[in-house]
Amino acid sequence: MEPQSMSNEPLNNFIYHRRLWAHRFGITMSFFAMMIGLFFLSWILFTLVTKGFSSINLGMITESTPPPGAEGGGLLNAIIGSAMMVGVATLICTPIGVLAGLYLAEYGERNWFAQVTRFVTDIMLSAPSIVIGLFVYALVVANMHHFSGWAGSIAISFIAIPVIVRTTDNMLQLVPGSLREAAYALGAPRWKVAILVRLRAVKAGVITGVLLAVARISGETAPLLFTALNNQFFNLNMNEPMANLPVVIYQFAMSPYENWRSLAWGGALIITLGVLLLIILSRTIFSQKIQK
Repeated sequence: MEPQSMSNEPLNNFIYHRRLWAHRFGITMSFFAMMIGLFFLSWILFTLVTKGFSSINLGMITESTPPPGAEGGGLLNAIIGSAMMVGVATLICTPIGVLAGLYLAEYGERNWFAQVTRFVTDIMLSAPSIVIGLFVYALVVANMHHFSGWAGSIAISFIAIPVIVRTTDNMLQLVPGSLREAAYALGAPRWKVAILVRLRAVKAGVITGVLLAVARISGETAPLLFTALNNQFFNLNMNEPMANLPVVIYQFAMSPYENWRSLAWGGALIITLGVLLLIILSRTIFSQKIQK
C-alpha cells in the first residue's frame, strides 16, 4: 500500500495545483468583471449626479414644462402625471398580483392551469416593454381614439403584475407547513388559512415585492409613448394625454435646446432618487420586519 500511495502522490499534487490555479483564475476574472461593471456604473451615476444636481432648482418642481426655446420652466406637470399613473397602476396591479400569487401557492401545486399561469408570468417578466405598450395601444388607445393617462396606467400595470405574482408566490412557499397544519387542525377553512395565516406571515415580503414592482415601472418610457404620450400643460384629467417624467426626459434629452436638456438631466436624477428610495425602503424596513 505504501509504494502505491507514493506513486499516486505526484498525480494528486498535479490535480490539486491545477484546481487551485483554476480557482484563482476564476476568482481573478470575476473580480475584474465586477470592477469593470462598477467602473461604468460609477461613471453613469457620477455624470447623472453632477449634471442633475446642477439642473435642480425650485422652479423645477413648481412650474410646468416650457415651450421650445423658452427659458426657465420645470417638470411639475410631468412629476404629477407620473405620480398619478404609477399610483393608479399600483392600485390595479397589487390586488391582482397578490391574489394570483396566493392562488398559485395555495391551489396550484398540481394544477395544469397554475403551471400555465407560471409559464405566462415568466414570459411577461422578460417581455420587452414596448411590446406591452403596443398591445395596450391596440386594445385601449385605438378603441378610445385618443391617448390617455388611463391607458398609460394599464400599460405599466401589465409590467408590474408579473413581478408581484412571482414575489408573492415565492414568499408564500417559505411559510412552514406546520403553520398551515396547525390552522387546519383548529378547523379553519382553506381560504381563511391562505389569507389570514400564510399571507399574513409573509406580508412584509409581499409589500417588498410591490415596492420593487413600483420601482420597476417608475422609469418605463416605451409603453407610455404609445399610451399616455405627453402633455405640455398641467393636467389632472386621466382621460386625456398626460405628461410623465420618462417621456419628457426622452423628448427633452434629444432636443437642440439647452434648457430642455438641463431639465432632462434633472428629471433623470429625480427618477433615480425615487427608485433608490423605494429599493432602500424595501431592503431595510421590511426586511427587518421579516427577520422579526
